[in-house]
Amino acid sequence: MGGLDVVSLRSLYIKGPKVHPMSKMKLSDFDFNLPEELIANYPEENRDECRLMVVHRSTGLIEHKMFRDVLDYFDEGDVMIMNNTRVFPARMYGNKEKTGAKIEVFLLRELNRESLLWDVLVDPARKIRIGNKLYFGDDDSLVAEVIDNTTSRGRTLRFLFDGPYEEFKAKITELGETPLPKYIKREVEPEDEERYQTVFASVEGAVAAPTAGLHFSKQLLKRLELKGINFAELTLHVGLGTFRSVEVEDLTKHKMDSEQAIIPEAAVHMVNDAKRNKRRVCAVGTTSMRSIETSVSTDGMLKPYDGWTNKFIFPPYEFSIADSLITNFHTPLSTLLMMVSAFMGHELMHKAYQEAVTEKYRFYSYGDAMLIL
Repeated sequence: MGGLDVVSLRSLYIKGPKVHPMSKMKLSDFDFNLPEELIANYPEENRDECRLMVVHRSTGLIEHKMFRDVLDYFDEGDVMIMNNTRVFPARMYGNKEKTGAKIEVFLLRELNRESLLWDVLVDPARKIRIGNKLYFGDDDSLVAEVIDNTTSRGRTLRFLFDGPYEEFKAKITELGETPLPKYIKREVEPEDEERYQTVFASVEGAVAAPTAGLHFSKQLLKRLELKGINFAELTLHVGLGTFRSVEVEDLTKHKMDSEQAIIPEAAVHMVNDAKRNKRRVCAVGTTSMRSIETSVSTDGMLKPYDGWTNKFIFPPYEFSIADSLITNFHTPLSTLLMMVSAFMGHELMHKAYQEAVTEKYRFYSYGDAMLIL
């Protein structure tokens, strides 16, 4: 199972407690009231000292721990699947030629390295037309020309840069800023450049962090390694499509944006060996889970993959690879919440989220974590 596939209703089985197993889930089934004060604007000072809710699917038991306690739930030979994508400074601010109007440009993906073509989002979109030039930097040292209108908000830019590619990337890095999500109601701070990045990030290409991985400190990784837990690294370059709102009540009609995913042979061998030996396989984050569910063999094992995926996982869905999941607390009505519901069961998901609100867990990218067993 690979390529650009949207999940069909392959199975009527949901792991864990389930509700209306024969019914089709709708967008409104994933709504809940989230007090604004529970949205985290800053991470914990120490990555592994955020709170951790542990949810046991088999019994419905909910425990309240610290993230560093995750160590207690894994043993020698277990595998954690980590997304090693690295966030690049994708948000830039420029000025439109002649009028000088300030324009925000969000770099989505590089289309052509030789021609310096990029897919971008622009805001305000209504002010930008094909042929307009945008100037970046106090000295207008970087110029881009709008060459295509790809969507209502999207554009294709050609950067006009006379110099080697390395200098161009250095200039973008210099002028760009860490692309914190819009719901974080504060200015980007210098510390965000490091703290909105996992400690194992190594392959640049994401415009948003795989946030479940943000809770791992180098010290915790070392303690897990000493206990014999193995780390299988893959890459899924997180795009804005992960956070795009669902605007249809019928979930089968929602289309995810494509994101680049790479599952190397080394990760495949590690994961499949663990499965054969009946060891625990934990997906660290919804991006890791989407990646592995994109490339499953007919006998339910992981396959190498190098391509694009727009896989959308919502209940009911039968998972093939991981038997546990580490994730953050997600937005109402989001595709991320839908995946969590598919994995833990819809009733149990609602119970856990109600408890998270009652216990004042912190939500979203810089918030607390959940371990689903």
